[in-house]
Amino acid sequence: MSETTYSNERPNAWQRWGADDEAGALNLIGPDQVRRAAGLVRSGQVLRLAQPLSRRTPVPRHRSGLQHFMGRDGGDYAAGANRPGGFQFAEDTVVMPLHIGTHIDALCHAWCDGRMFNNYRENTMRSTSGATLLGVEKMPPAVTRGVLLDVVGLRGRALAADEVITRSDLQACLEAARLQLEPGDAVLLHTGWLAANLGKADVDFNAEPGIDHEAGLWLAQQDVAMIGADNYAVEVLPFAEGTVFPVHQCVIRDYGIPLLEGLQLEELVATKRREFLFVAAALPFVGGTGSPLAPVAVL
Repeated sequence: MSETTYSNERPNAWQRWGADDEAGALNLIGPDQVRRAAGLVRSGQVLRLAQPLSRRTPVPRHRSGLQHFMGRDGGDYAAGANRPGGFQFAEDTVVMPLHIGTHIDALCHAWCDGRMFNNYRENTMRSTSGATLLGVEKMPPAVTRGVLLDVVGLRGRALAADEVITRSDLQACLEAARLQLEPGDAVLLHTGWLAANLGKADVDFNAEPGIDHEAGLWLAQQDVAMIGADNYAVEVLPFAEGTVFPVHQCVIRDYGIPLLEGLQLEELVATKRREFLFVAAALPFVGGTGSPLAPVAVL
């Protein structure tokens, strides 16, 4: 893989797919990757990897929760609303942050030092219109091989809230599954965080097991297209001393790899399948920094 460097000499994939590219590592998913992934289907079982969305879906305190309003329901008809020909219907409206439950981070979601992926400047993000570059609508649908790395299974126990998942852990998971990463893969990490927090009234979003910077950089340099996990931020929280979201900076900003957060993986883990057809498509909110997601694994 060819790499360029910017002023502070951190490795990155800027301009790898051209100076005007806005899709980043999703460019690694082409017809060959789609055909390869389709060939993994054995039983035809389809698993949904998304959390249910409701007013009870937990979010960090700096975000608003989901709000669900009925525009028309059975009560309107009970109160005398017109029903021409006996026809009745219901409709509703949902207001929610784009980063809630199971969702994808767009490439405009995180940056540092005034620069975004592909050396775009932060002034391309506007409060009135959102992202003028790297918005979530620029992300093509992903149909590729999914690779599940079961860190809970590797440890043989539940992970501590702030436990680091290292590069060596990822390599050990691959060895246990007798798999190797290939360009265009979607890597999904099973940390157990979501399962441990389901049903809690007050979820702590400041501590979770996750990968460190070295592990994130290693995944990026394996040419994976997406990295996801069953936790809030994919990376370990709290961060290593002196850093702030180092994996987000490395993976999203430096390598153009979107992060999938809040995946529901327990059912997939139970199948013992560690490679499968993975399908996900963001809602194309123009200028959006992310999108709710309903990814599936086809076994």
